Amino acid sequence: MILEAFLLVAAALLCIGLFGALTQQSIVMLMMGLELMINGIILAAAAFWYFLAPAADGQVIVVAVVTAMAIEMAMGFAVVTAIYRAKRVDMTDSATELEG
Repeated sequence: MILEAFLLVAAALLCIGLFGALTQQSIVMLMMGLELMINGIILAAAAFWYFLAPAADGQVIVVAVVTAMAIEMAMGFAVVTAIYRAKRVDMTDSATELEG
């Protein structure tokens, strides 16, 4: 495959994620949109590293970023689950009014 194909897929992921993050009110759907945006950025970075400098350094950084992203999303879903169990809130508008 060529670099342009990878960048086109990355741009599509970024646009779909941006649309999902801006239009959804559910906290889980908002996080899924953010996840798609980050995946698009990672795909573009990995494609640039593969085609421009095919050393193993870029691949190691991509694996580290994906691991950190998975941990971050797991923590985010844990916080959302805790908020829902405590207050029965699953929308972003209602979650802004939480205190304590």
